[in-house]
Parts: sequence; structure tokens; C-alpha cells
Amino acid sequence: MNTEIKNNVLKSLARLLGENKSEIVAANKLDLAHCPKDDLVIFDRLKVDEAKVEKMIASVESVINAPDPVGKIISSHTRENGLRIENRTVPFGTILIIYEARPDVSIEAAIIALKAGNKILLKGGKEARNTNLCLADLWQKSLEENGADKYFVKYLDISREETQALIKGETEKFDIVIPRGGETLIDFVLKNSKSPVIVSGRGNNFAFVDAEADFEKALAIILNGKSRLSVCNALDKVLLDEKLPDLQNKIDAIVEALHAASIEVSGDASVHYANPSVRLFGDEETLFEEFLSAKMVVAVVAGMDEAIAKINKYSGGHSAVIITENAEKAARFMHETDSAAVYHNASVRFTDGGEFGLGAEIAISTQKLHFRGPLGAEHLLTNKWFVFGDGQIRKS
Repeated sequence: MNTEIKNNVLKSLARLLGENKSEIVAANKLDLAHCPKDDLVIFDRLKVDEAKVEKMIASVESVINAPDPVGKIISSHTRENGLRIENRTVPFGTILIIYEARPDVSIEAAIIALKAGNKILLKGGKEARNTNLCLADLWQKSLEENGADKYFVKYLDISREETQALIKGETEKFDIVIPRGGETLIDFVLKNSKSPVIVSGRGNNFAFVDAEADFEKALAIILNGKSRLSVCNALDKVLLDEKLPDLQNKIDAIVEALHAASIEVSGDASVHYANPSVRLFGDEETLFEEFLSAKMVVAVVAGMDEAIAKINKYSGGHSAVIITENAEKAARFMHETDSAAVYHNASVRFTDGGEFGLGAEIAISTQKLHFRGPLGAEHLLTNKWFVFGDGQIRKS
């Protein structure tokens, strides 16, 4: 597809989302009816209301207005023999996206892949089947309206066994696969896919409150980190510098604020001793855990060296923040912390394609190849060499 056709398809999709808002919400209510009411995380991920549809539309419009990343010349030069050699960005080809309980992925991930010129195979979870089928129908109408192959975006309404065969490459050809779900799904895809995998991994994000922190900023950043529980950019661990002035009262203030927000707090021995209402967090495995729930761990560290070491050992490599008024310390933390996104005095909740100016995202990659962090259209490309000659032959 050229730029005009891609953007026209997206314009049709934005219009159809608006025109069919009530139908989308009604389909989603059928899915929500089967969702356990006490599973707040799944419910939050699964729910699509009118506001969520409006957000989908805004994402589509943002991607329409973004430049087309396909065909960008990475490098160009002419050799002594007259060969002109260009390296350009080109689409991967076909991208398979497998996701659980997030029907908005059917729009927000697919628009990114399409803008980059890729065909898309969507395999959503059974818990969002009605919503996904409704959104897939709008995709096909958008493509058909603009004379494009309606299967350029294809939804796969298949069983678990058929999905396993799909991942193994037995039923559909694809060039790259992106699993968005729990560790069981990601592990299965990594072990069984013959195509490259982009891992959209877990969060388990950390905040380090330095001795030179503005405590009001720190408290606001910590609380904002738990403003949503079901997202991978939520905050799970807080590390406090033992040299933080008036540490006892600051521990009490953090615990009190988190309890007021209905967040369960556990801590290490130092925090438990300072505030007995905080239970000891248990074993080391807790530090590796992504909570996706109303839980927070608060611990005391000897300083930045220990904070960086803990984050690099236990976090999911997603996001980490230092709260400090010392710019030199912040620079060191940001360079040495091994996360896809590192922050100075700002909430980790900003790790998001829309917030980073990408329009939307297909995933937040926590691996280092081929790209890291929120993935926009410009990251769903590979490269290709274009060589222009006039009869040149190699003589050696």
C-alpha cells in the first residue's frame, strides 16, 4: 500500500469506529458478562466503553497524521565503479499479534503495523471474542471501502490447539510474531515460533528515592505509579535511600498515602521496623514479581549503587525512575540502569506509545533486539539494499 491508501483506510476506520460506537460497547458487554467480577485487573483490561472507543479513534487519527516511515533512505553513496547503493526502510511483511483480554489491541496495535506497510494477523483471547470480531469487521469494511485486500488485516477466530499450530508456522506464514500476554504465552511463543519474536514483557517497575529528593515530588510520583493496576507501566517497588532526611517520618507518609489509596504495602526489615503496619514481604521471589494488583513493596537501600544493582537484578527491564534534585546523580542512574525507559523526576506511567509521541504502540519491548520500549510504526520495519548500476560486473 502507498501512503495515500494506508491513510485513507485509517480515515475510514476512524469514521466507522465513531459510527459503530454503541455496537462495539454492546459486543464488549457480552464479553464482560463472562468476566469474573472480582478479577479487577482482567475486567479493566477487557472493558471497552465510549471513552475507550474515543481513545481508539484518537490513536487512529494520530497515526494518520504521522509521517510514513516506509522507504526512508538510511544511507546512500556512489562507489568508484559507478554503483549507486542505497539502504532503505521496508516493511517486515506479515506480523502476527497474539494478545489476551485487550480488545483495544485489535485497533491500536494493528494501525501501527499497517502504517509501516505490514500485513497483520490478529489472534485475540477468547475472553474478548465478541469485541474483537466486531472490531475486525470494521477493519475489513475500511479496507474494502478503499479497494484494498480486506485480509490485509485478518482476525483469526481459532481454538487453542489451532493457535499452537499457528505459532509453530503450520497454518499461516508470518515474518515476525508479537505475543502480548502472560509469561506462559510468551514462553510458548519463544520456544515454538520459527519466526523472530518481539517480547512485550512484564513490568515490575522500580522507583529510587534519593537522599536529595524533593519528597513531595516523590510521593506524587509513587502514588501516580499505582493509578492503574492492570498496566505494564505500573509501579511495583520503591527503594528509599537510607540517608534520606527524616527517614522514619517519610516511610510513615508513604505507607499512609498508599493505604489511603487502598494499596497493600509490604516491606523489608527496615521498613517493617519503622512502621509495624507494613508486613515483611517474604522471600526474594517477591522482588521479581510483577504484581498487576493493589500491592507495593517499599525497601531501604544503602544508596544508589545498591538501588541500581537491585533494579538490574529484579526488574522486568521495562521502566525505572530516580527522584532526586541532583542532576549528576540522575544522569548516572539513567545511564547505568538497564531498563527500556529511565526517568528523572517523572512517573513511569508515561511509558506508552501515545505519551512518547508515537501515536499508539504495538507493544512495549523489553528486549534489546531489534528495538526497545514502546514500538511505533517506525520500529516495525527492516532494511533493504537498493543497488543501481549500468552493466557493472565484479572482476575479483
